[in-house]
Amino acid sequence: MHSSLSKTAALLLTCFLALSLGACTSAPTPAAREASTATVEADGWPRMVTDETGDLIKIPSKPKRIVSTSVSVTGTLLSLDTPVVGTAVAPQSPATDKHGFLGQWADVASKHSVDALYEIGSFDLEAIRDRKPDLILVSASGADSELEHLDQLRDIAPTLLVDYTVEQWTSLSADLAKATGAEAASTRNNEIIKQRVASLKQSLAISSGTTASILSYHQGNISPVAQSTGPHAQLFEALGFTVVDPPEEFDTSTQEREDFSFTSYDGLAKSLSGDAAFLLSSDPEISEQFSSDESLAHIPSIRQGNVFALQESFLMDFYSAQKILDYFENDFPGLKPETQTQD
Repeated sequence: MHSSLSKTAALLLTCFLALSLGACTSAPTPAAREASTATVEADGWPRMVTDETGDLIKIPSKPKRIVSTSVSVTGTLLSLDTPVVGTAVAPQSPATDKHGFLGQWADVASKHSVDALYEIGSFDLEAIRDRKPDLILVSASGADSELEHLDQLRDIAPTLLVDYTVEQWTSLSADLAKATGAEAASTRNNEIIKQRVASLKQSLAISSGTTASILSYHQGNISPVAQSTGPHAQLFEALGFTVVDPPEEFDTSTQEREDFSFTSYDGLAKSLSGDAAFLLSSDPEISEQFSSDESLAHIPSIRQGNVFALQESFLMDFYSAQKILDYFENDFPGLKPETQTQD
């Protein structure tokens, strides 16, 4: 039973990370994304915000009823103390609560009486309309994208298209803060993370040059491996690690992305050259499966006994960043001495 639950959680992780595998053929072009800075043209209201489409979206007043059609973005909105009244939810699994809220922010959503509108893949326009939103958020790509319904949603309320696959979570937070008048909360959250990272970096004392590979492990199948340009790498490098990029030749992604390479199983061993391996949304059972995988037996992290299981960290936002830092503060056993690269 435990094995089945672990596999379910791992598959859910792939569902969220596999944004490039979603049916989003009309996603914004890279040029549009470069222009999507979500800048505010005035300090007060109304605010004019440029979103991922390159369109200028007018937000008449500070939002009081926000709906998120992207479960991946909801956590960032909640971390900004914005008035989220409803959200799309994930399929129930060990990574969610009974409502389909993601584990890292489920308690916050329940405390603020956020409505679970529909499960991703079962878009419900009327459920959104019934919440009388004054701002709607849509993801540009992925399993939780409602890009095809963008025009319908814009008939209801100002609707912003965002893309969390090409933005660091801190940048996404800053953009959403500008759109919702939550700049102070964004600054506060960034400062909390910054201070915790600085303190942990000092206490961890990771030797210069110590490399890390970050992945979601799926034996025999495609495994997402973190790129050095992604949000997970950003956090790990701030702690003192050097995140190793997987070779592009093994990436099966169908869209250009900056967070993960969806690495073929045949290329997995060559893609995990880090001194340490961190397994996302994992547990001791998955960690043991990884460490006993004969095709990976020669990689440095397994050979040296530096494989670490991280729980509830498959989507990077303020809450999941806190959980990763909690792990390093309370549960990280440290690297084996022979792994530490001498200065």
